[in-house]
Amino acid sequence: MLMRTDPFRELDRLAQQLMGPGTWSKPAAMAMDAYREGDEYVVAFDLPGVSAEAIDIDVERNMLTVRAERRPVAKSDNVQMELSERPLGVFSRQIVLADTLDTEHIKADYDAGVLNLRIPIAERAKPRKIAIGGGSDHKEISG
Repeated sequence: MLMRTDPFRELDRLAQQLMGPGTWSKPAAMAMDAYREGDEYVVAFDLPGVSAEAIDIDVERNMLTVRAERRPVAKSDNVQMELSERPLGVFSRQIVLADTLDTEHIKADYDAGVLNLRIPIAERAKPRKIAIGGGSDHKEISG
């Protein structure tokens, strides 16, 4: 139900890690998992160290966009950084959603650095029975 738009995304992500932090014009990628659970899809994004207020989620037509920004922790003048490996800057991910998903009822929750989006399958995409009318026989066919 989820469609990948860029087969070279992992290569881009590796290159961005080597080139430095993401910016608003060229954001870095964020890791994600996607799976189906019953009648909805769950998409989980890793955003450790990002406050919920710094996350932006948009859906336009069938394009889901998640953007987040991790800023440096405020330091006083007497702090000397010894090691800095955690990426800072802007992170973004875009996913094309299938027409069979209900983009009007997406639910989002954020806990322990993981953003979870739950996207229900649209009612029109679920299997249903079709009644056949006319005549004295009234039959149902699975559709």
